[in-house]
Amino acid sequence: MVNTEKHATGASAIDHSMTDKTAATKSTLDKAALITRLREIVAADALLYDEEDLRPYECDALSAYCKLPMIVVLPGTIEEVQAIMRLCYQHHVPVIARGAGTGLSGGATPIGGDVVLSLAKFMSILNIDPLARTAVVQPGVRNLAISQAVAQHRLYYAPDPSSQIACTIGGNVAENSGGVHCLKYGLTVHNVRKVKIVMMDGELLTLGGDALDSSGYDLLALINGSEGMLGVVVEVTVKLIPMPDRAQVVLAAFDDVEKAGIAVGEVISAGIIPGGLEMMDKLATQAAEDFVQVGYPTDAEAILLCELDGTNEEVSEQILIVREIMKQCGATKTRTACDEAEREAFWKGRKAAFPAVGRLAPDYYCMDGTIPRKHLPYVLRRMGELSIEYDLRVANVFHAGDGNLHPLILYDANTPGELKRTEAFGGKILELCIEVGGTITGEHGVGIEKLDQMHLQFSNEELTQFHAVKHAFDPAGLLNPGKAVPTPKRCSEYRQLPAQNKNRPSQNRCEHL
Repeated sequence: MVNTEKHATGASAIDHSMTDKTAATKSTLDKAALITRLREIVAADALLYDEEDLRPYECDALSAYCKLPMIVVLPGTIEEVQAIMRLCYQHHVPVIARGAGTGLSGGATPIGGDVVLSLAKFMSILNIDPLARTAVVQPGVRNLAISQAVAQHRLYYAPDPSSQIACTIGGNVAENSGGVHCLKYGLTVHNVRKVKIVMMDGELLTLGGDALDSSGYDLLALINGSEGMLGVVVEVTVKLIPMPDRAQVVLAAFDDVEKAGIAVGEVISAGIIPGGLEMMDKLATQAAEDFVQVGYPTDAEAILLCELDGTNEEVSEQILIVREIMKQCGATKTRTACDEAEREAFWKGRKAAFPAVGRLAPDYYCMDGTIPRKHLPYVLRRMGELSIEYDLRVANVFHAGDGNLHPLILYDANTPGELKRTEAFGGKILELCIEVGGTITGEHGVGIEKLDQMHLQFSNEELTQFHAVKHAFDPAGLLNPGKAVPTPKRCSEYRQLPAQNKNRPSQNRCEHL
């Protein structure tokens, strides 16, 4: 999302009330002294501190929220990461780990007065074991690069976010990323065997192991989705899976969005677990077709992409069943990819949906929530009603098979009040997810974007336990402070607001320093 308002004069700073008290304690080193100490650890060109050099690090892909960091440091070895962390720990300097910056919830957004620790130099695939079906990679390795590197062994890495061409595995671990194939093959947490993390005090820990299971508490699962609040990931061992004998996509077009939603549930009810089951509404379909021209039916109100993979016999049987289900649910037309090129074209359109929708308006706000599949028709209908209520178009792109929604709200940040209305609309969508028994995030994380909705989903007692986990890993509260888990104080203040104000826009506006 591009937000042309982000450097507007008079915009307020990020709300520091969301940070822990410990993290708010003043550093014992000023900027000049910290730069001097960091120069003893990394090369001069691995240290950025001038405004012009810091500007690219002021936000992640949620660019409506931004602030310049104090310093950006780009270590090249684990030992350098440890030394940096020890230095920051000793002098009480907050640290924010950063990957490729493709996150959509503000998880890598600086708070000011902090060090952004970029893992961009950690780009090596350290080992590939085709027999064990694992790869050991550094956190700066791109998601897609793993599959490309192991393709010669007829293996691949299953989680495939739409940003996989750019996003890195360290960020995938931090956000527990999924993608179009997570329905059958799982999220990042299901495809990671082992991680090495550097703690805030510089200690290097290994969580998980090379075996299928390890003794003790499952801290490996805890790290996946921890949004950089517990440790800095410096190495990841991922699970690889064999390429299927055959993979084929069925495209089904519907004249009603709710019919498409019903079809999703019927496919799963039939006992079929597709490799991917994706949905796009008319606005998203038209945008994707205009952008990449893959042959989508642009007159349809919604399309489903259902990929079946496995043995030849299995795929042939399931395709017939899926086509019949789509027809019974009201599909106006179905089309099966005739070869691998057409299959890849179908997915190319889906994965290009976000940038394609970006051409429809000056800005868009990408939401992320998850609901039980059975409520998909109701949620789609309510989102249509909310779109009219807030007078904002919304393009819907869903990981429909696992209920992960990605509504893209179109707006113009230069139109007074439109960003405020957009945030209110987005808040209502998240409340809708909670209403039907879902959750406020699927794979984008909470970051700073969804802090208010966290206390709608969780009680003060539950949030207190989340803070206890954070304290166990990071007692000083210096790792990515103010993200993911709101303070009880923030919750109590929010709950006292009048109902009509609870979807107020966040005060985390951009600031031109």
